[in-house]
Amino acid sequence: MILETLTLSEDEAHGPHGLPAPLLDELTALYRSDPVFQRISGDFPDPEDIRPEQVAASIRQELAHPAAEVLLGREGHQLLGVAITLAEHPDPDDPDPWIGLLMVHGQEQRTGHGQELAQLVEERLRAAGHEGVRLAVLENNPKALAFWTALGYEVIDHREDRRLHRPCLVLRKDLRESGDFPGVRE
Repeated sequence: MILETLTLSEDEAHGPHGLPAPLLDELTALYRSDPVFQRISGDFPDPEDIRPEQVAASIRQELAHPAAEVLLGREGHQLLGVAITLAEHPDPDDPDPWIGLLMVHGQEQRTGHGQELAQLVEERLRAAGHEGVRLAVLENNPKALAFWTALGYEVIDHREDRRLHRPCLVLRKDLRESGDFPGVRE
């Protein structure tokens, strides 16, 4: 798997949806592929009917933050997953970058792609000089909690998410420690 950073030209950013149509189609298919996660996240009004304009708006909202990156996980030409990172948290007392989203296509789950995508994101952050990384897992998502803890993330806090005020567990991983977690599947 390779990571591609989503960058938009000025023309694309001001187009009808702000994303090239083929990429928007891929991202929409990815977001639609896991309605169970979408129901848990509550990010879309109807998890069974996610529309391209909703996905485009969500991506544009993420990219509006200057420290955000949208990373596309590809194998060949196939989009397998997406990760959204935030190099700086809005809380100035938080020294670590955050993984805001890591999603693997529903048909590709439990194949190791989530683990691989997470490790590529961690390697990227480690190479940028970061000593740790954080993320939040909704308390009503035990599958995600099991995935991240199997990758070495530890619960360090309980708080509400900033946008929708849902109860979350905050997890952190020390990037100074290295190690693979063979056999872990998302």
